[in-house]
Formats: sequence, C-alpha cells, structure tokens
Amino acid sequence: MSELEPLLDLVAVSTACDIVPVNGENRVLAHFGLKRLNLDPRPGIKCMMQMANVKKQLDIGDLVFTIGPRINAAGRIEHGRQAVELLLAKDLAQAEHMGIRVDGNNSQRQVLDKDMTAEALEHITRDPAMRDAWTTVVFSDTWHKGVVGIVASRLIEKFYRPTVVLTESQGMAVGSARSVKNFDVYEAINACSDLLEQFGGHMYAAGMSMPLENVQAFRERFEKVVRETMDPALRVPEEIVDAEVRLIDLDDKLARILHHMAPFGPGNMKPMFLSRGVIDTGQMRIVGEDHLKLCLRHANSDGPRFDAIAFRMAQHYEMVKSGEPFSILYTLEENEWNGRVTMQLNIKDIKAGVHGLLVGELNDTQVERIGT
Repeated sequence: MSELEPLLDLVAVSTACDIVPVNGENRVLAHFGLKRLNLDPRPGIKCMMQMANVKKQLDIGDLVFTIGPRINAAGRIEHGRQAVELLLAKDLAQAEHMGIRVDGNNSQRQVLDKDMTAEALEHITRDPAMRDAWTTVVFSDTWHKGVVGIVASRLIEKFYRPTVVLTESQGMAVGSARSVKNFDVYEAINACSDLLEQFGGHMYAAGMSMPLENVQAFRERFEKVVRETMDPALRVPEEIVDAEVRLIDLDDKLARILHHMAPFGPGNMKPMFLSRGVIDTGQMRIVGEDHLKLCLRHANSDGPRFDAIAFRMAQHYEMVKSGEPFSILYTLEENEWNGRVTMQLNIKDIKAGVHGLLVGELNDTQVERIGT
C-alpha cells in the first residue's frame, strides 16, 4: 500500500469542502477517497458521523453539509487546532474526547447562524432603501465574525444579490462578501478599495476590513458600482434543466446510471430534472423549522409515488396543500432508513401550475433554462 493511500479520505474531504471541481483527476481522487471513507473511516471522521447520526454511505454532499461544517466550526468558534486534533486521533476514544467539543462548536455556530440571519433580515425588511437595493450590506457590532460568511450566503438565498455582512473586531469593521452566479464581487469591492483597510478573495467570495466610520460610505459606493456593472439579467437566479421527465421514468435503471456518474460536485453536478403537473398525496408536513416533506405523484395518474424533501420551502405549503398541480425542479438522491434504500426527490424549486412546455415536448438534445 502506498504511504499516501491512507490520506485519500482527507483528499476527498478537502475536495468537497473547498468546493473545487469534481472532474478530471479530482474526480478520481474523490472517488477513491469516498471509497476509503466508507470502508474504513479514520476515528475522527467516524466520530463526526456518529454525532451527526449518519448511517448511510457518505457522498460529496455529506462531506459538504455534515463533516465540513463541524471541521470549520472549530476555527469559527474557538480554534482550528481542535479539528486537526480530531482528524489525527489514533482511536475512537481519543476522537470522542475532542469530537464532543467540536460538535458543541458546531451547535453554537448553528445558533449564531440562525440568530444573526434573523437579525440581518430584520435590518433589511424594515428599511425600504435596503429592500429595493441591488446589493445587501449589513452591519452589527454584536455579530460573531466567524459566522458572517455563512450569514451572507443565507441572505443571498433570500434576496439573491451581492452581499456583504460586517461586524466589529478590534475597532474595525470586518466581514465577508458573497456573490451571485457570474458576477465578480471581488472586482466590485476593488472599486471601493480607497474605503478599505485591506481585502482579498475571488469572484464569488471575499473578506475585508475598514474603519467603522466608512461603513455607510462603503454601502453607498458598493451599491453604485454593482448597479453600474451588473447585468440586470444576473439578478434572477436560474437553473439549467438537464431533462424533463415523468415520475414514472424514475426507476432503478436510471438510479444505476446516475450512480456511475458520481461523485457529483462542481464541474460534475447532479442532473437537474423537471417534472410538471405533480401533486402531493396528502402526506405533506413541515419538518424542522421550514422544510417540506412530501409524497408526490402526477395529477390524474395512478403512477408511482415518490418521497421528496424541499429545504427552506415552507412558504409553498398552502399552494401545495390546495391540491392544484405544480411543477418541480429536483435532483435524485438515495434515502436510507432502517436498512431500506429508496429514491427521494431533493426539490430545488417549486412553481404553481404547469408552466411552458408539456411533458414530452422536449427532445433529447434540448436544454431548458428556467428562471427561479
């Protein structure tokens, strides 16, 4: 065995959590890294899986949304060396000692994330100028600087526009920026550089610091720059639909084909499917705080039913409950429960009615671009 082979699990974790393209040699390394993770996870990762109650085979998504946040939380809340010690633990007993602390950091991060996001949303909704802006720049001297980047991403989910979240640290305003697809937020920040103490980053994410007295001037300049340089079309989020399908087409054969295309990630994203004219079978419920759990079938059909999850889409509850057909964008995933594996729809968007082309009117070479 190569001395590097035992490190493949860390390569897979790094590839997933740094959101790098999962193609070419990265895809090969991620494949074998996931294989090692699932066959023989190192004690630190096994500990995190147990604390997150993960009992299925890990995929890239699990690394991004389950393992990665716990590793990152150590540095956001206390110190990154805790995550390093956890990953280097020699046995499960040693891992559990540090894992409890790291998991606690993650729980604290989740609370901060929730509270700061709610406060930032309140700042925006009570200010007409901020509601109508092309950008979001929010500041509070009480926010935790380790979570501002996460909050910026949450605000983009809500308002979909270049976003900067700032807090106070050592007498300066410090924060993180996040962008929308195809807009270079780094260049927009660079155009405000005379107001900044320092900044750095790339097209979709950046960090910065500035004198506290410059926050309002930065907010105004950043808004002006974005209005002058951003194509208005970029203000509407969109998804590329890979295929329009009927639910009856979602069979075991398709699942096997998709399995061979994994691991998925940037550069090799999960196929996005569109199905129109679906309804809930009456089993819909809200889970967590704002997620929808559904069981779907086509309207006026005795065809198959599929479980579905729609994260942060509780606002569609009444529309779905009405019984009127609606359209969905989704990816397919395996859901394992009590040793039984079933196919589940991970819904990315819901729209009332049956929009545009009907099922079957797209040919195999067409791709439809749907604004969401």
